[in-house]
Amino acid sequence: MTQAVEVSKAFETVYGRKPRVFRAPGRVNLIGEHTDYNDGFVMPAAIEFSTWVAAAARPDRKLAIYSENFSESREFPLDDPEAKGQKHWSDYVRGVAVALERSGHRVSGADLYIRGEVPIGSGLSSSAAIEVSTALALLAISGISLDPKQIALLGQRAENEFVGMRCGIMDQFISCHGQANHALMLDCRSLDYRLLPLPPSVRLVICNTMVHHALAGGEYNKRRADCEAGVKHLAQFLPGIKALRDVTVPQLERYGNGLPEVVYRRCRHVVSEDGRMEQAAVALQSGALATFGELMYASHASLRIDYEVSCQELDIMVDLASNVKGVCGARMTGGGFGGCTINLVEAGHVDEFKATVAAGYEKATGKTPVIYVTSAVNGAEEVTPA
Repeated sequence: MTQAVEVSKAFETVYGRKPRVFRAPGRVNLIGEHTDYNDGFVMPAAIEFSTWVAAAARPDRKLAIYSENFSESREFPLDDPEAKGQKHWSDYVRGVAVALERSGHRVSGADLYIRGEVPIGSGLSSSAAIEVSTALALLAISGISLDPKQIALLGQRAENEFVGMRCGIMDQFISCHGQANHALMLDCRSLDYRLLPLPPSVRLVICNTMVHHALAGGEYNKRRADCEAGVKHLAQFLPGIKALRDVTVPQLERYGNGLPEVVYRRCRHVVSEDGRMEQAAVALQSGALATFGELMYASHASLRIDYEVSCQELDIMVDLASNVKGVCGARMTGGGFGGCTINLVEAGHVDEFKATVAAGYEKATGKTPVIYVTSAVNGAEEVTPA
């Protein structure tokens, strides 16, 4: 792999010795948005953009990090019981080390060189990619073995507790468990999952609106608080529910009258989105792409109206896509407030799609989008430079 060779050589230039190299992919979520932290269902796929980490142990208890993307170095002690996030890119790396230490795993001091291919702030989970690749690297050079599920949970813990972003488990899980040419339907409560084949006749086309979001501590966390408020209210009438995943649409309609209007709509999105998930899995398994596409459009409408995490640029992108021949479905993907749309496009119409959507979007917004054509790939791994 060219990337592995390049990152290995770059590490040698900075640190003067040979490293081991690891990669973890970003993801795109086909359907099931803002359901993961409500114990619901999601359907992501790992994509061809990864974060690469070259790593080697060092004799002291320090973590030295160099980011190629930011052209910046940071160094931290591992023995710092008061370690806290600094709202800096390095929090994602240091947070993983802190989470490992606080989980009882004594990691080696390390030199790390990081190269990220996942566009930052695009909704393609650059954060999980750096967390998982860092975790793989630190575990390997420390001689510690954890299974992929434990690594995913560790990355989530780092982001929740150190970075301050109350994300669910989806991003880290798919980065660990992705499989080529498949989407993964994940039960975010039990962490059971099943792989669903993606038809070879379609491509995953990701349209980056070039509008970047910053979710930590902001609107994302407000949505999560609204969902928790909804559960607290509904539990008065539905004893035993633990999350919105346990509520049906009829139950919400019957018992949600006492909720503030905004909280009710937030709950309605999550509950209806979970309902769309099983239909989507059946459609994808049977190759019913038209049905799957309609569910994608319905998901976007719900995110726009009820959850209010879309934006003008995302809506324009989805509208443009819906009028192009060969498009099965389109929707925003990721946390929202900018970022990307995901489009299922018949392979023979990809070029037409790219040209039409790019021209239409630039005319409507004055912004030039970046459009990626990708396939589903395998999850995180160590890569031997060759």
